[in-house]
Amino acid sequence: MDVRLSGYGAASTAPSHFNRMMADFAHTFRDGVDINLGVGYVNEKTIPVDLFHTALRAVSSDTGTYRQAFNYGGAAGSPNLVRALRGFLARRQSPLPDRYRIAIGPCGATSILDALTDLLPTGIVVTADPNYYIYSDTLERKGFRFVAVPEDTEGPCLAALDRKISELGDEAERISFFYFVTVNNPSCTILSNARRRALLDAAAAISQKQNRRIPVFYDLAYELLLHDPAGVPFRSVLPEDPLGVAYEIGTLSKVLAPALRIGYLAGPAGELMTAMVQKTADTGFSAPLFVQDMAAYLLDHHIEAQLAAVNAGYREKALAVSAAIHSELGPHLEELRGGSAGFYFYPTFRDTRTEPGSKFFERLSNPADPAQPRVIYIPGQYCVHPRGDIAEKGLRQLRLSYGFEETGRIVDAIRLMRQAL
Repeated sequence: MDVRLSGYGAASTAPSHFNRMMADFAHTFRDGVDINLGVGYVNEKTIPVDLFHTALRAVSSDTGTYRQAFNYGGAAGSPNLVRALRGFLARRQSPLPDRYRIAIGPCGATSILDALTDLLPTGIVVTADPNYYIYSDTLERKGFRFVAVPEDTEGPCLAALDRKISELGDEAERISFFYFVTVNNPSCTILSNARRRALLDAAAAISQKQNRRIPVFYDLAYELLLHDPAGVPFRSVLPEDPLGVAYEIGTLSKVLAPALRIGYLAGPAGELMTAMVQKTADTGFSAPLFVQDMAAYLLDHHIEAQLAAVNAGYREKALAVSAAIHSELGPHLEELRGGSAGFYFYPTFRDTRTEPGSKFFERLSNPADPAQPRVIYIPGQYCVHPRGDIAEKGLRQLRLSYGFEETGRIVDAIRLMRQAL
């Protein structure tokens, strides 16, 4: 006899690609031997451990500012962190409108994404192709389906978006929300400011046609890692959203530390934001209060220097890895994305397949010589919609992270890729 499970529970009995990959990394990865270009860990050198010591001392000693920091906090998040985030966002771009709220998630930005699957009706999600494979897998297990819009160099292609919405016909009434990662994971394609606004306009137009607000979520996970000096600063669309359908999901994981588990949702005050706070209360309140207050202290006192140091490090790595890719893999490349923001490259090969079971994958993951490093990457097959426009192309793609490993090790892995090719 087995336990009776929900539909989501039954779907979750088969581990996702991401779950299996993380488990394999945790249990079989040989430190100092194997090379991780797959699991998207940040580089350990970017984590400011000394600043965390300073922040913890500040929070524990200033009980006036950081009240009851080691007790339960409210589900909306630490008032100190909400205030610090507002100030930080105002320094980087236009201030968040007064009518907008900030809610802190219980466990990073991923917990906010997960909450949306409970708060919004099960239906169709409009997103980019390739797409954030961890979230897309979650959504499908919870019964959502996708309209996956292929990218061009500025983000999801508007002509493709119009075509796919038109093809839905009456099913367009089942659109639940739009979701776009502004520096796309996996491709690191940067969503241009003009395209960002055009996507908002598209969501607003459909909302008005259907006489309901269809939210569009912009996931800013990698925006703080715009390390290309030629990059155009990102511009929020929140102040330009009269209909109130735009929301932003942010995180401090990439620039401070993933273990802080600080993620937030910014959006217009209303039922969705109220429901998000209640969902956080149901989960067990927002992230630990002392951690939130530490993050607030760092945003108030140290974030600019930390951002500069992190981006300088990733810029140096991006240039070196880009040179190695072009030198070693160039003749085999059809296209290469990434290298200006975040910490991924996304190559497309002309002829070589990359999915598990392919000769390329097997050569790198199970080398004939056990002493040779295994090279771990994310196959493009996992990153594209299996029935989308670029499903075949995805079989010739992969996501290569230059975040976790040091540059020399990454270059070694790229040379092993050349041998496999």
